[in-house]
Amino acid sequence: MVFPQWLDPYDAEPFMLFSTSHLWAIGLTAALIILMFLLRNGLRSLSPNIRRIIRMTMACFMFGCEGVLQFWYVYGGVWSLQTSLPLELCSLSLLLSALLLLNRSRWLHSALLFAGIAGALMAIVTPNLGYAYPHFRFIQFFVAHASIILALLYMTWVEQMRPSWKSVLGSMLFVNMAALFVYAMDVLLDANYMFLRHKPDTPSVLDMLGPYPLYILGEEVLAIVIFSLMYLLLFAIPERLNTRVKRGKSSAL
Repeated sequence: MVFPQWLDPYDAEPFMLFSTSHLWAIGLTAALIILMFLLRNGLRSLSPNIRRIIRMTMACFMFGCEGVLQFWYVYGGVWSLQTSLPLELCSLSLLLSALLLLNRSRWLHSALLFAGIAGALMAIVTPNLGYAYPHFRFIQFFVAHASIILALLYMTWVEQMRPSWKSVLGSMLFVNMAALFVYAMDVLLDANYMFLRHKPDTPSVLDMLGPYPLYILGEEVLAIVIFSLMYLLLFAIPERLNTRVKRGKSSAL
């Protein structure tokens, strides 16, 4: 079978870390996050029906991201139990974030918020990716990971599902429960989903965390530090500052 170059799973230009196209992908993701933040109040003021349509559209788009990837695996003849199942942390976060958009579960929001955003951000900055722009896999990879971040921020900023310290604990529980399940699947399938049996072949944050299996313990420490800092910097400190500002205005009146 002859494939267009942008779909070919075998003969494609390799991905280069921090290449021009990679930096563009990072920049566009950052721009969309900033735009979501700037539009949060306007989106929040929309009617519940319109917001529901937005959530459903985003959820269908996210399910579609995984669906077209699975189709490409099959179309290209590269689908396998060892590499193609949606068992990576970001694949699980993608599907569960889409589900969150539909059911607005506070438990699911708490479990996914920090794990999903941190995992997707690290994947965007240090992708385990073999295809350069404009290959389909390059575009699908960055679109899917950006969607995770935008969906979780939408539910937080627009739908006002506010996190707490329990959300940090929830994200840690989610990561560890997912890791236990995925490790069992890795052993069963002789696979390496979530890199629980060895490091990826491409450069990643794991390279700084020591050899196997020490880097898994390093991931645990790194995760709880990152989740805690995210909560403090993005939510706890801004909310406290806003409270002080409001109190100051009340006192002035």
